[in-house]
Amino acid sequence: MTDKTETTKRKKLGRPPEPVPANFADEIVAWITDGKTLRDYCRQKGKPAWQTVYEWVRKDKDFAERFAHARDAGTDAIAEDTIAMIDEPPAQTADGSRIDPAFVQWRRIQVEQRLKLLAKWNPKKYGDKVGVEHAGAMSVSVITGVPSDG
Repeated sequence: MTDKTETTKRKKLGRPPEPVPANFADEIVAWITDGKTLRDYCRQKGKPAWQTVYEWVRKDKDFAERFAHARDAGTDAIAEDTIAMIDEPPAQTADGSRIDPAFVQWRRIQVEQRLKLLAKWNPKKYGDKVGVEHAGAMSVSVITGVPSDG
Protein backbone atom coordinates (compact mmCIF):
# COMPACT_ATOMS: atom_id res chain seq x y z
CA MET A 1 0.00 0.00 0.00
CA THR A 2 1.38 3.44 -0.91
CA ASP A 3 1.45 6.42 1.37
CA LYS A 4 -0.93 9.26 0.42
CA THR A 5 1.78 11.90 0.59
CA GLU A 6 3.94 9.78 -1.66
CA THR A 7 1.22 9.52 -4.32
CA THR A 8 0.45 13.25 -4.25
CA LYS A 9 4.12 14.08 -4.86
CA ARG A 10 4.25 11.99 -8.03
CA LYS A 11 3.68 13.77 -11.31
CA LYS A 12 0.58 12.88 -13.25
CA LEU A 13 1.15 10.70 -16.25
CA GLY A 14 -0.18 11.62 -19.65
CA ARG A 15 -0.09 14.62 -21.90
CA PRO A 16 0.40 18.07 -20.43
CA PRO A 17 -2.67 20.30 -20.57
CA GLU A 18 -3.37 21.99 -23.86
CA PRO A 19 -2.50 25.69 -23.78
CA VAL A 20 -5.35 28.14 -24.03
CA PRO A 21 -5.74 29.16 -27.68
CA ALA A 22 -4.27 32.68 -27.87
CA ASN A 23 -7.19 34.12 -29.85
CA PHE A 24 -9.67 32.91 -27.21
CA ALA A 25 -7.49 34.02 -24.29
CA ASP A 26 -7.16 37.58 -25.59
CA GLU A 27 -10.86 37.80 -26.51
CA ILE A 28 -12.01 36.46 -23.16
CA VAL A 29 -9.75 38.80 -21.19
CA ALA A 30 -10.95 41.81 -23.22
CA TRP A 31 -14.60 40.75 -22.86
CA ILE A 32 -14.38 40.30 -19.08
CA THR A 33 -12.42 43.56 -18.69
CA ASP A 34 -15.37 45.38 -20.30
CA GLY A 35 -17.61 44.14 -17.47
CA LYS A 36 -19.44 41.59 -19.61
CA THR A 37 -20.23 38.10 -18.41
CA LEU A 38 -18.30 35.00 -19.38
CA ARG A 39 -21.52 33.14 -20.11
CA ASP A 40 -22.60 35.82 -22.60
CA TYR A 41 -19.23 35.46 -24.34
CA CYS A 42 -19.58 31.68 -24.48
CA ARG A 43 -23.14 31.84 -25.87
CA GLN A 44 -21.80 33.32 -29.11
CA LYS A 45 -21.40 31.02 -32.09
CA GLY A 46 -17.98 29.36 -32.33
CA LYS A 47 -16.93 30.17 -28.75
CA PRO A 48 -15.91 27.60 -26.13
CA ALA A 49 -18.26 26.47 -23.38
CA TRP A 50 -17.93 28.37 -20.11
CA GLN A 51 -16.90 25.14 -18.37
CA THR A 52 -13.99 24.87 -20.81
CA VAL A 53 -12.86 28.40 -19.94
CA TYR A 54 -12.86 27.56 -16.23
CA GLU A 55 -10.87 24.42 -17.00
CA TRP A 56 -8.31 26.62 -18.78
CA VAL A 57 -8.24 28.91 -15.73
CA ARG A 58 -7.61 25.91 -13.50
CA LYS A 59 -4.81 24.49 -15.66
CA ASP A 60 -3.02 27.59 -17.02
CA LYS A 61 -1.51 29.84 -14.32
CA ASP A 62 -0.75 32.69 -16.74
CA PHE A 63 -4.28 32.71 -18.11
CA ALA A 64 -5.69 32.44 -14.56
CA GLU A 65 -3.75 35.55 -13.56
CA ARG A 66 -4.89 37.48 -16.64
CA PHE A 67 -8.47 36.33 -16.04
CA ALA A 68 -8.37 37.47 -12.38
CA HIS A 69 -7.07 40.93 -13.40
CA ALA A 70 -9.79 41.12 -16.05
CA ARG A 71 -12.44 40.27 -13.44
CA ASP A 72 -11.15 43.07 -11.20
CA ALA A 73 -11.16 45.59 -14.05
CA GLY A 74 -14.58 44.30 -15.11
CA THR A 75 -16.06 45.15 -11.72
CA ASP A 76 -14.80 48.70 -12.16
CA ALA A 77 -16.42 48.84 -15.61
CA ILE A 78 -19.74 47.69 -14.14
CA ALA A 79 -19.49 50.36 -11.42
CA GLU A 80 -18.83 53.04 -14.04
CA ASP A 81 -21.80 51.78 -16.07
CA THR A 82 -24.07 52.23 -13.04
CA ILE A 83 -23.03 55.89 -12.83
CA ALA A 84 -23.90 56.35 -16.51
CA MET A 85 -27.25 54.64 -15.94
CA ILE A 86 -28.08 56.94 -13.04
CA ASP A 87 -27.02 60.04 -14.97
CA GLU A 88 -29.18 59.15 -17.99
CA PRO A 89 -32.27 61.40 -18.21
CA PRO A 90 -35.41 59.41 -17.44
CA ALA A 91 -37.88 58.51 -20.16
CA GLN A 92 -41.03 60.58 -20.51
CA THR A 93 -44.58 59.27 -20.64
CA ALA A 94 -46.14 58.81 -24.08
CA ASP A 95 -47.64 62.29 -24.07
CA GLY A 96 -44.36 63.81 -22.82
CA SER A 97 -46.00 65.51 -19.87
CA ARG A 98 -44.09 63.74 -17.09
CA ILE A 99 -41.37 61.24 -16.24
CA ASP A 100 -42.34 57.62 -16.79
CA PRO A 101 -42.41 56.03 -13.29
CA ALA A 102 -42.03 52.51 -14.72
CA PHE A 103 -38.74 53.52 -16.38
CA VAL A 104 -37.46 55.03 -13.14
CA GLN A 105 -38.34 51.87 -11.20
CA TRP A 106 -36.76 49.62 -13.85
CA ARG A 107 -33.56 51.69 -13.84
CA ARG A 108 -33.43 51.65 -10.02
CA ILE A 109 -33.68 47.84 -9.99
CA GLN A 110 -30.91 47.56 -12.61
CA VAL A 111 -28.54 49.76 -10.62
CA GLU A 112 -29.33 48.08 -7.28
CA GLN A 113 -28.73 44.61 -8.69
CA ARG A 114 -25.37 45.62 -10.14
CA LEU A 115 -24.31 47.19 -6.84
CA LYS A 116 -25.33 44.05 -4.93
CA LEU A 117 -23.32 41.88 -7.30
CA LEU A 118 -20.30 44.17 -7.02
CA ALA A 119 -20.48 43.93 -3.23
CA LYS A 120 -20.47 40.12 -3.47
CA TRP A 121 -17.83 39.83 -6.19
CA ASN A 122 -15.43 42.39 -4.74
CA PRO A 123 -16.41 43.04 -1.10
CA LYS A 124 -13.18 44.84 -0.17
CA LYS A 125 -13.79 47.48 -2.81
CA TYR A 126 -17.58 47.63 -3.17
CA GLY A 127 -18.95 46.06 0.03
CA ASP A 128 -20.32 47.95 2.98
CA LYS A 129 -17.81 48.85 5.64
CA VAL A 130 -18.47 46.71 8.67
CA GLY A 131 -16.75 47.60 11.90
CA VAL A 132 -17.19 49.13 15.28
CA GLU A 133 -15.08 52.08 16.21
CA HIS A 134 -14.92 53.60 19.64
CA ALA A 135 -13.46 56.91 20.65
CA GLY A 136 -13.30 58.28 24.17
CA ALA A 137 -13.40 56.78 27.61
CA MET A 138 -15.79 54.33 29.14
CA SER A 139 -16.59 53.87 32.81
CA VAL A 140 -18.55 51.08 34.43
CA SER A 141 -20.25 51.19 37.81
CA VAL A 142 -21.43 47.98 39.38
CA ILE A 143 -24.33 48.31 41.81
CA THR A 144 -24.95 45.14 43.80
CA GLY A 145 -27.42 46.24 46.44
CA VAL A 146 -25.18 44.78 49.16
CA PRO A 147 -24.30 47.26 51.89
CA SER A 148 -20.63 48.10 52.09
CA ASP A 149 -18.63 47.98 55.30
CA GLY A 150 -17.78 51.38 56.08
